[in-house]
Formats: sequence, structure tokens, C-alpha cells
Amino acid sequence: MNVTGRCHCGAISYEAVVDPAKVTICHCMDCQSLTGSAYRVSVPVARQAFALRSGSPGIYVKTGDSGAKRAQAFCTRCGSPLYTYGVDDASTYGLRVGCIDQRRDLPPHRQKWCSSALAWSMDISDLPRSARE
Repeated sequence: MNVTGRCHCGAISYEAVVDPAKVTICHCMDCQSLTGSAYRVSVPVARQAFALRSGSPGIYVKTGDSGAKRAQAFCTRCGSPLYTYGVDDASTYGLRVGCIDQRRDLPPHRQKWCSSALAWSMDISDLPRSARE
């Protein structure tokens, strides 16, 4: 599937080809902190199927519990988290679904690190809803 994406302010944009069946939710504590939310939703893309179209992201390198270093690409102007990749192996990027224009067509198919999940985030179906606010 061809996708386009951009940060919130529009300074950085990209296009990529992704497999919608590979969208995942990650509940690990790093993803909670890096997104400022209960979990992160991402889709992998091969490096050669990804192209920046405008701007240049800032990079923050996070060392995981395993010792692996992951580069976190973000907009230095608006702070939007855009994608991640392995510092030692940048063959695959993990695009943050919230910045993809076609995000409505990319529902998650799997959850991981559920042992770190915030219990309330696992079922919000009973919360009151409003179309806008």
C-alpha cells in the first residue's frame, strides 16, 4: 500500500510502501514515554521503500534493555514522532501510524509488550464518546 505522511506542522513529509497486515500496537514503557500516550502504533517499511520528500528530522538514540540502539526520528519544530530504525541495522523503518495520511486504512493486527500495558487501555469501548469537542 502506498502511503504518505507528515509531521503535525508539515515541515517534514515522506512517502512509503507498507504492508497493512503488519501494523502493530506496542505497550512497552519506552513506547509509552516516547509517544506520551498509552501505546504506540507502527508499521514497518523497508528502507528502500521509504523516501523523505521534505525536511530533515531530528534524531534521538534510545538504548533498549537488550542494548540495541534505536534512532527515533522526530520533527524538531512540532515534536511529532515520525519513525524509528536500528542504529546498527537501518534496513527497516517503523513508521508511526498517527503521522500517516491513510491511517484510517491501517488498523492494528497485533499487540506486543502487553505485560506493560496500562490496564485501562485494553478496553475503552464503554467510555462516553463525542464526535467533536
